[in-house]
Amino acid sequence: MFEQSFKNIDNELHKDAGCSTEMDYIEQTSWLLFLKYLEDLENNRAMEAELNGKKYTPIIDENYTWSSWAYPKTADGKLDYHKAMTGDDLVNFVRDKLWPYLAHFKELAEAADTLEYKIGVIFSELRNKINDGYILRTVINIMQEMRFQTSEEKHELSELYEGKIQNMGNSGRNGGEYYTPRPLIRGIINVVQPKLGDKIYDGACGSAGFLVEAFNYLKESKQLTVDEMEILQKKTLYGKEFKPLPYIIAIMNMILHGVEAPNIIRKDTLSENIMAVQTKDQFNVILANPPFGAATSKSDIQNFPIKTSETAYMFIQHFIKYLKAGGNAGVVIKNTFLSNGDATEVRRELLESCNLYAVLDLPAKVFSAGVKTVVLFFKKGEPTKKIWYYQLNLDRNLGKTNPLNENDLADFLDCFKGQKETENSWFVDLKDVNPDTLDLSVKNPNRSDEVVYREPKDIIAEIEQLDAESAEILAKIKELM
Repeated sequence: MFEQSFKNIDNELHKDAGCSTEMDYIEQTSWLLFLKYLEDLENNRAMEAELNGKKYTPIIDENYTWSSWAYPKTADGKLDYHKAMTGDDLVNFVRDKLWPYLAHFKELAEAADTLEYKIGVIFSELRNKINDGYILRTVINIMQEMRFQTSEEKHELSELYEGKIQNMGNSGRNGGEYYTPRPLIRGIINVVQPKLGDKIYDGACGSAGFLVEAFNYLKESKQLTVDEMEILQKKTLYGKEFKPLPYIIAIMNMILHGVEAPNIIRKDTLSENIMAVQTKDQFNVILANPPFGAATSKSDIQNFPIKTSETAYMFIQHFIKYLKAGGNAGVVIKNTFLSNGDATEVRRELLESCNLYAVLDLPAKVFSAGVKTVVLFFKKGEPTKKIWYYQLNLDRNLGKTNPLNENDLADFLDCFKGQKETENSWFVDLKDVNPDTLDLSVKNPNRSDEVVYREPKDIIAEIEQLDAESAEILAKIKELM
């Protein structure tokens, strides 16, 4: 029902000089969709209050509601062309009145977990990139047909929105920052197995894929009571996201999947001093795919007991600290974490404070950038003694048109349940690991054709040595001449 609407919106945005990429398309679609959703949410809340004999006070003032500025209607429910703005009038109203009004909510909100605060953050961080007011009017008219009334409508919108996130994720080398393949997320959740009542956390939530899939997993785990659904909605899923674009995408993605006021904070996770974390701040489950190699500040580095400028290693420390005793985690990370000398002390901390019970080695093209990654599964509270490895070997090359699917992970999940040793899975006893280097590299003992990738610094050292030897040979040749 809505698929053609999304395509028509993209076609209109493509015509506008201010929108040029998939990221622009989903960003502009998101803020408009968010305001349309707010209108429907406020109407539903008003009707519920009336049925209960109560009065509902709207969040948004009447002049700034969707039905006032975006789509005013005549008595018969059609667009009122006398009141509806278009062209420069519409663009000027959005820029000079609507945006400042909504951004001000950030200062007025009572707490960061309120819907008012989220409105304020979104419109403080983003901006309208649709320069042509006639295009904006057309997009609004198309979006007016999108409704959030029935579960079928929400499901279809959520599926289409996920598709747009995936397209954005595939559009650049930083795609993994926005999109972790959903079959992989579901596989990780099936290993970790969160329970209703757990507090689930993603400190680098991107488009909120892990939180959305955890919500679906728990919602479908049993027939939930009203109280249980209230717990799932408000006291289960928590996230942090630093960048404004994925922040609004995460909020909108969770809303479309049924979480009315997502507990996602707009914050730089690495700016927190983890030495100050208390038991009350911790979580039962952590699910994440943190960024790696990103720029970080010297002040952020001081927030961690093990000093490193690699963001992924900082996030691992963050997750260990934020995991409750007995808590369970599934974290995607670049495979060099297992062997890199700069990560030795972080690995030591992980192995001593947690049971790293499984490592899933993924093929190179699971993510659009082609980086080799692994998934670390660990429980906090007792040291690691033995690690179960599984190497995901597929008989095809992955890519945009041939992504990872559920069947690809079926054998991994089956083998994990029985901790089986197969051609693709094996155990490593920590007693057999060098205690100085703690090299946990994926080395499948059952495959003789496996390629072992060396560290870049080792390759550079060999090149320098060969250059020195070449220079020495050339010097001798010159002497003979």
